Amino acid sequence: MTITDTFARMKSLRWWMSWVSIFFGCAVMAAGFVFFINPYNIVPGGVYGASIVMHNIFPSVQVGTFGYMFDVPLMIIAVVCFGGGFGARTVIAAMTTPGLMNIMSRLAYPTREALERLDPSQLLGGRIDMSNDLMLTAIIGAVLIGIGVGLVVRNQATTGGTDIVAMILQKYCHINFSNGVLIADSVVVLSGLVVIGFGVGSADNGEGSGWLLSFYSLISIFVASRVIAYVIDGASYDKLIFIVSDTRQDELRRFITVDLDRSATYIKARGMYTGDDKEMIFLVVSRKEVQMVQHKVKEIDPRAFMVVTDAYDTFGEGFKPLPDGDELQAA
Repeated sequence: MTITDTFARMKSLRWWMSWVSIFFGCAVMAAGFVFFINPYNIVPGGVYGASIVMHNIFPSVQVGTFGYMFDVPLMIIAVVCFGGGFGARTVIAAMTTPGLMNIMSRLAYPTREALERLDPSQLLGGRIDMSNDLMLTAIIGAVLIGIGVGLVVRNQATTGGTDIVAMILQKYCHINFSNGVLIADSVVVLSGLVVIGFGVGSADNGEGSGWLLSFYSLISIFVASRVIAYVIDGASYDKLIFIVSDTRQDELRRFITVDLDRSATYIKARGMYTGDDKEMIFLVVSRKEVQMVQHKVKEIDPRAFMVVTDAYDTFGEGFKPLPDGDELQAA
């Protein structure tokens, strides 16, 4: 077997594994909704949050079916507004998830009536009824949704939904993309508050009345967003350090380049009070190296000024490689 054949096989394997990851992500996401979100009327924003709201108005129509009703028009609008840049992966992921939700729901509930009511006491024969633990079910559901969406996005697809709404708002209303997602999800959560309303939660469930579901919805949105970012980018423990020292720059340079075996950058700066020219050191290190840097800087120059902050993402030598132009990133 030649090297060319080996690379071709590896490329083919990666292609198949990416599709397996997409379908697995869709399945995990669907399970999060079916078993932990839908039965408790938690509305975690997005298309499927809106579908939960609509199911409360029209209980004979499944949540996944409403997902199709929202996603298909949004996909068509996206193609009209942005061209055919959404690709087969996004279309398939967006069409797979609602179908899996419908299949899982039919298998999880024993009767049509229980399915229409999304009765948690009959979900899998009542084995995972979490009506008295809404906080826990909101967190578990959000984690599963975050894992599912993260796997899909990590393999260069999206689940459509409010991302498309946010892109439209960005293009035509000049609203920042992240703000557009926030607006779309907020509208969905507020519609859940209006439709599901007060008193939907039973008086004896120990968790309060239906209006509290909106707070659980906000919790699930936050948890899901953090999990999505973690799945896509991994745990980022890099720290960004700025050091301003008036003396002994050579010792700091030797410590960084030799002891830490890292590079850094001198940035020309000027003291606002004194007007003196200075050289500020710009340095990125791992979290475990921060304490070492702090102690060494104190030893070399106790009067040094030092700022430590989180680095959201770090690319380049010694860190992650720069992403390809078409690679999706968590925002």
